[in-house]
Amino acid sequence: MNVRDKHVVVTGGSRGLGLGLVEALVEQGAKVTVVARGAIGLDAVRTRLGVSTISADITDREAAQRILTETSPDLLVLNAGAKPRMGRLDQLSWEDFSAPWNADVKAGLYWLQAALKLPLKPGSRVLVGSSGAGHGGSLLSGGYAGAKRMLWFMAKYANSISQQEGLGIRFQAILPMQMVGGTGIGDTAAEAYAVSMSIRREEFLARFPVMSPREFGDKVISVLDDPQYAGGLAFGINGDGINVLEEAPA
Repeated sequence: MNVRDKHVVVTGGSRGLGLGLVEALVEQGAKVTVVARGAIGLDAVRTRLGVSTISADITDREAAQRILTETSPDLLVLNAGAKPRMGRLDQLSWEDFSAPWNADVKAGLYWLQAALKLPLKPGSRVLVGSSGAGHGGSLLSGGYAGAKRMLWFMAKYANSISQQEGLGIRFQAILPMQMVGGTGIGDTAAEAYAVSMSIRREEFLARFPVMSPREFGDKVISVLDDPQYAGGLAFGINGDGINVLEEAPA
């Protein structure tokens, strides 16, 4: 998919990795709509990048249906999610542990259902934001890793439905495989792990290859327009490059 002149909806695109992707999409000529709750962040991204913005709760089923009906995107990126509540397994309440399921997974369910039921146009792409935690676990983030793995599964399930119904929509999971400084989730997780290791957050982040939110965005663009990734279902992205973690079923 060449994104030039394509209509793109990005949830959670006003900050962090989502903002880095929005910057990359705008540079490539895409027509971007950013969906988030925070008015200040939306105003800032609209003023700086000239994108359209919609203030909405991503866990609102009706909002998902309404926004996709109104925008009819060629590309939908489900990036938004809650910061994990950090702590060891024996320290977390059920509310802390289940928070990513009640935000990330709930939102994923509603937006994927809306994409399938409308449905989006044949040839549309949906990128589902997962995490490296969903691949290898995350000791200090409670139910976060399981929630992100579930989103990976949901992309696979949605692909199967699209094939069964002949919808022509492709669903793929995107997994940032490292923590990225300057992002809410990355900083929160890095601080917790640094404390557990008795080092500074900067020392912990230095263990990963360098990758800024914008560099992440550029790599996601590569997933979309590079033919070598056309058959992939799940992609791991870090500062060293892109890895296909799972191929889509034939």
